[in-house]
Amino acid sequence: MARFGWMNPLEDKEQLARIHEHPLFAGLPTGELGGLLAQCGLKRYQKGERVLYAKTPRQGLLLILQGMAEVFVGQSSQREVLEVLEKGDMIGFSSLADFLAEKNRQRERYPVEVRAIEETLCLHIPYTVIELRWHEPAVRDFILKQVTVRLRDIYASLAEQVTLAKQWGESEPFIRRIHDVMKMPMISVDMEDDVRDVAAAMVGQATSSVVVLNDNDQLIGIITEKDLVERVVAKGLGAGTVARDIMTPHPYIISRDAFYYEAMSVMLMNGIKHLPVMDGGRVAGMVSLSDLLQQKNRGVTGVIQKIEEATSATVDRLKPAMYEVLSYLIQDEIPVVHTLDVMTKLYDRLARHCVELALNHLAENGSGGPPVAFGWYMMGSGGRGEQFMLTDQDHFLVYADPPDEAKRSVDQYFAELGKEIVRQLELAGYKRCDGLMMASEDRWRGAISTWQERLRGWSLRATNDHVLLANNFLSFRHLYGDEELHDQFTAIVREQLVKSRIFLYRMAELEKEHPVPQLDHPIRALFRMKRETIDGKKHALFPLHHSIQLLAARHGIVDGTPLELLEKLIETNVLSRETADDLRFAYEVVLRIRLQSAWHAHQRGEPSSSEIHFSRLRTKDKEELILALRAIRSLQNQAISF
Repeated sequence: MARFGWMNPLEDKEQLARIHEHPLFAGLPTGELGGLLAQCGLKRYQKGERVLYAKTPRQGLLLILQGMAEVFVGQSSQREVLEVLEKGDMIGFSSLADFLAEKNRQRERYPVEVRAIEETLCLHIPYTVIELRWHEPAVRDFILKQVTVRLRDIYASLAEQVTLAKQWGESEPFIRRIHDVMKMPMISVDMEDDVRDVAAAMVGQATSSVVVLNDNDQLIGIITEKDLVERVVAKGLGAGTVARDIMTPHPYIISRDAFYYEAMSVMLMNGIKHLPVMDGGRVAGMVSLSDLLQQKNRGVTGVIQKIEEATSATVDRLKPAMYEVLSYLIQDEIPVVHTLDVMTKLYDRLARHCVELALNHLAENGSGGPPVAFGWYMMGSGGRGEQFMLTDQDHFLVYADPPDEAKRSVDQYFAELGKEIVRQLELAGYKRCDGLMMASEDRWRGAISTWQERLRGWSLRATNDHVLLANNFLSFRHLYGDEELHDQFTAIVREQLVKSRIFLYRMAELEKEHPVPQLDHPIRALFRMKRETIDGKKHALFPLHHSIQLLAARHGIVDGTPLELLEKLIETNVLSRETADDLRFAYEVVLRIRLQSAWHAHQRGEPSSSEIHFSRLRTKDKEELILALRAIRSLQNQAISF
């Protein structure tokens, strides 16, 4: 095969033997097998590498000889996995219609994509080989059986999703984890406790249920208000009655990592209203039916519909609706990382819709559609997934290199598109960036070769300004456009960082000039002066982001939110799980304090600020902030040590 990365399967004797055992080739004489395999090819895919893109024309089937791959829909930032394929499975059955029946009239678009989730070896089997083997009954039976099994599984999954959608709507809280909605700490009693003490504990803690534990702190039962009424009051029981006499033994339980709908299903199917939440064999909390119903829908579905239906004339009405969702999440005390996840998904939808409005505007005004593939990226808080309120704009455009004769017209099209995207985002409530870091500006858009030269220029002239630009740039996240172009772009960024050790050194040197402050008791002792505030961005979040970026860049990791980068640093053994957990805690603490501060300022009609006022913090928040800054400072020291 001419394509880079492909190998001749006849040259790998071990794989050749495995291929000969597969139902597609079983029983073939060696010579005939060799003739067929000469038309095939082997290719090895690295972890995370695309095996098939949505727009890649299908040329046949792929047989997985080693490794695993996932079939998914959606962009990399919001991927929904449909199935995981392992050794012996085949990829490409959805395109068999092109071989067995009428040709697809829209060949340029396929519904799914495939990527390797570990190092994977595939045999590409072109349709010409399938056609030569199709006359064999065993081959036809094998392929049709595989297709029908896949079809059955897909229909079963689709039916379940449709049923859930009809019951619950597309409410975001429906896919929450139980640990996000459970109540803790759980109130527990001993199995020998008098029922009067049990009732007093429930009244005193304002809870409608308690768990019953044995001497080894293991769950053996549950007591609810209903149990007290039916099994104590109604029967006139009194002195001598203990918890084990009235408890419901062996209660239904739920894992803290289970989904919202799983708990709802257990309750509805079994007629119960309380579920102890378990973590590693121990009771971690309690979730009730009323807890779940309160969380079910806080307006997310309605906002999504409004976004999809918005026009340039109505897009400004979305901001109040989004802030209403944010107020519900804060009011419900949803963990800050989950709150940001919900809001980021809403803002991502809004931003993508603004890009589509911009594209439609250009088409309606005679500019046509995009002349080449392109990608639109967010930077800053939007790129990091930290946007809880609408901020200023931070974004850029990348597009494929056009032919020389079309360069001028292509550049002009994307100049117009960049300006129109800025206008649409401004209508939606995003302020223009004071530093002009927007796709409307020449230096924040360009062909992929232009970006390659731009990045090279930054690294060769590693000035403070270029380092600061890179800090913002390296928070990029792909929100709209062509996935294959995106992979090319990230490969260029990764390659440039590997070559530019001096640039990474300059990033570390600049970071040394802004050490994370150490807060001692009393907490106002900062920089050896009495201070009443700390800048959450400057003194905590930025050092955390820059340190994670530095460590990630050194190891060729260039794409993802801070939490995603942390996971990748664990996978590459740069950080231990324990260290990453400390940093995740620090991240959540600073974000929670900043979110609450900014939201309260918004409610008071004050301008947004990243200042954290110590006098407004609870003692617990102050203590957690001290621990958070210590963890961030430790990471900073690790990142800047070359």
